[in-house]
Amino acid sequence: MEGIAYLDGVFMPIEQAKVSVEDRGFQFSDGVYEVIKAYGGIPFAREAHLDRLERSLSMLSLSLPGSRQELEGLIYEAVRRCGWQDSLVYLQITRGYAPRKHDFPDNIKPTLVLTVRRARPIPENLYENGVSAITTRDERWLRCDIKSLCLLPNVLAKDKATRAEAFEAILVRDDRRVTEGTTSNVFAVRSGKLHTAPEGNWILSGITRAVVCDLARRDGITVVEDFYSPEVLMSADEVFVTNTSIEVMPVVAVDRQPIGNGEPGELTRHLAKLFKKEVSEYSRLARP
Repeated sequence: MEGIAYLDGVFMPIEQAKVSVEDRGFQFSDGVYEVIKAYGGIPFAREAHLDRLERSLSMLSLSLPGSRQELEGLIYEAVRRCGWQDSLVYLQITRGYAPRKHDFPDNIKPTLVLTVRRARPIPENLYENGVSAITTRDERWLRCDIKSLCLLPNVLAKDKATRAEAFEAILVRDDRRVTEGTTSNVFAVRSGKLHTAPEGNWILSGITRAVVCDLARRDGITVVEDFYSPEVLMSADEVFVTNTSIEVMPVVAVDRQPIGNGEPGELTRHLAKLFKKEVSEYSRLARP
């Protein structure tokens, strides 16, 4: 089984799920999404993910098509039906379908799509040896804090990284500020301190980012949330990126130049272990 989908109140095989060609998510990217990883059948940090989903919806003058409790129930039911140890839950809510026009239609019903796929194992050698990244111009819009369906600039930058045989593209604004990766938040380690771009409209504040920042502070590590230049990034002792599916991934080279000694750093490895411990504890406490 490739996965399952929930659409229009019905669970079905993912390959059978279809939406209208006039859905505004399809025609205008008029919608938002979330990705939640379930470990052992328990969706990790679901509260934070759903908080962010509701915030993104509110920025588009949308709301959940039902109660939050109902949505949580759907997530758990979808994960249960698949039965996989680890899975990725994709939630997408669009304004709905209506004859094409730019302004918001009246009396339109939002479209909720939920899919679950098996979480693809990340090759262990990537964590052991680290990955490479490139830098590229940040060409996205000015509301990156909304988890919008409009991802074309991210897609173009990610493809550029892939063609350069790199794992990620790190985005840099015209004013020389490092923002984030195409699918990740970026951290630089300098003199034992964590540096990462601040929350605001220039980045999507990742859930994994927030967990890592919290774990670091609880462990006595200073976290500096401020913008920094590509030169600061390149001269960092360590660099790593975070997101829901990869967790904490060490970056050992940027634009073909080694970071630090060219190996995953001690602090990066430490935070990766703390994150896994946090996931285990969360799953233990959340299990019925």
